[in-house]
Amino acid sequence: MNRPPRRDPAPSLLAYRLQRMMLTPLYRRLFRLGLPFVVLGLVLLMVLGSADRRAAIAASFTQLREAVEDRPEFMVHALSIENASPQLAETIRRMLDLHLPQSSFDLDLPGMRDRIMTLTPVENVDLRVLAGGLLQADVTERVPVVVWRSSANTELLDAEGHRVLLIAERNDRADLPLITGRGANDAVPEVLTLIGAAQPIMPRVRGFVRMGERRWDIVLDRGQRIMLPVTDPVPALERILALDKADDLLARDVTVIDFRLKNRPVLRLAPNAVAERARARGKTASGGAP
Repeated sequence: MNRPPRRDPAPSLLAYRLQRMMLTPLYRRLFRLGLPFVVLGLVLLMVLGSADRRAAIAASFTQLREAVEDRPEFMVHALSIENASPQLAETIRRMLDLHLPQSSFDLDLPGMRDRIMTLTPVENVDLRVLAGGLLQADVTERVPVVVWRSSANTELLDAEGHRVLLIAERNDRADLPLITGRGANDAVPEVLTLIGAAQPIMPRVRGFVRMGERRWDIVLDRGQRIMLPVTDPVPALERILALDKADDLLARDVTVIDFRLKNRPVLRLAPNAVAERARARGKTASGGAP
């Protein structure tokens, strides 16, 4: 009885080489990752090779995007402006010129914020789309602290010297201190310290004058002027106030109190005081003659 030949269990040469290749990490990655990407790329190339098919796919995506953007939950129906004065709120509304209702996807919030920030009264603004289709603008408005009278305009400035608003005349904000002089707007933080130190005499202060863009003069009623030094003006002012408290310095017939030289303060008398002093000296001289 003839038996069939026994099958050789050893792999063929081709199978052996394929097995050895699959044991190599590089070839395994190529077969598992590279081959699917190649097949996918060929399929996309075949599909997108036609201009008509590309146009149809783009139109489908556009319709899908518009369908999502125009859903009621993404529509903005109203604009709310918080923490702004009525005049500023109206200015913001006119500037944005929104045609509502409008999809929130069509609103350029960064661009709208940049436009609002160009308004001088605005220090900061936060734009958010809230639930219910409300666009909220939370405005931080600059707070005026002084009135600056320049050669061209009369302006309100905040604590950093930024313009807040133009006004017609100084009396429109008589509650705020007045500063004048070239460069006064650049030294608002310094003048605020002087205003704080001058509180005992503020009812008599008519204004703070920037001299030579270097130092300050304080103008009082009755034509009096206090001339402060370039450096450390606050201690000099405090010294003057101490003298006034002790000897009623500012109540005397003095027109100028010059403290520009800290070690050599100078007082300038009013004309009538000078004449009175001259008469007093003349009487003393005539009375003492033999």
